[in-house]
Amino acid sequence: DDEVLAAFGMAKPRPPDLSRWKKISETLENPEGEVTIAVAGKYTGMKDAYKSLIEALVHGGIANRIKVNIDWIESEIFESKDPAPYLEHVHGILVPGGFGQRGAEGKIKAAGFARERKLPYFGICFGMQMAVIEAARSLAGITEANSTEFGPTREPVVGLLTEWLRGNELERRRAGGNLGGTMRLGSYEARLSPTSKIAAMYGSAQIFERHRHRYEVNRAYRERLEEKGLVFSGMSPDAVLPETIEYENHPWFIGVQFHPELKSRPFDPHPLFKGFIAAAKEQSRLV
Repeated sequence: DDEVLAAFGMAKPRPPDLSRWKKISETLENPEGEVTIAVAGKYTGMKDAYKSLIEALVHGGIANRIKVNIDWIESEIFESKDPAPYLEHVHGILVPGGFGQRGAEGKIKAAGFARERKLPYFGICFGMQMAVIEAARSLAGITEANSTEFGPTREPVVGLLTEWLRGNELERRRAGGNLGGTMRLGSYEARLSPTSKIAAMYGSAQIFERHRHRYEVNRAYRERLEEKGLVFSGMSPDAVLPETIEYENHPWFIGVQFHPELKSRPFDPHPLFKGFIAAAKEQSRLV
């Protein structure tokens, strides 16, 4: 290297400052404890599908000086089996993004288990939608609550961006309307309730996060769900699209329509992953 630099008349560079990386390495090698997070998904046989999610969980562990163990679970299992033997030993449940009907009922059961057992729950995109369906069925008595992604339903708690309830009628908006087509893609602003748990984690009531989805929680059900304790704590600036949910009477139950894992970094862990692992750490002390 020295000969190459000399041949081109280039100065020898300074040694790189690796002190920040060394601190991270020290934390990973000498954690203060461990937590186990159950990831209930449908692509768990191909873990690279969740690469950003895995890294974000690691970042949350670094922020809390905790080793994060991931228990990968095919959510489809819960459609025929009791989730308790699979989930009662974990310190947090994460239901990631996805699509399609396969495994959806299992994800709904996972959300219900976390709600009932007061386990930390983090629902991302599809995971938020399944948590809302679970609340509609179990708490609000809307037994036919479902997503139009899975087929026609009398209670479209989740629907396409171009489908909304007007009274008792399903209104379809054209793809080229104000909603920008059928895919909500890229960075969008969300407004958080200043007194919400999620706003406290962000330290702000205004956030920008990355989205990629066609289906949204139907705000027509907001009042009935909030009466049962499920708070719509974040909305789009025009107050039309639900962005985040949380329970008032739960230690840590957060659902987000966006993908926070895409903005997490080793030196700057995403506040939601930092908060989720902190809640799991606290849960580990209780069991």
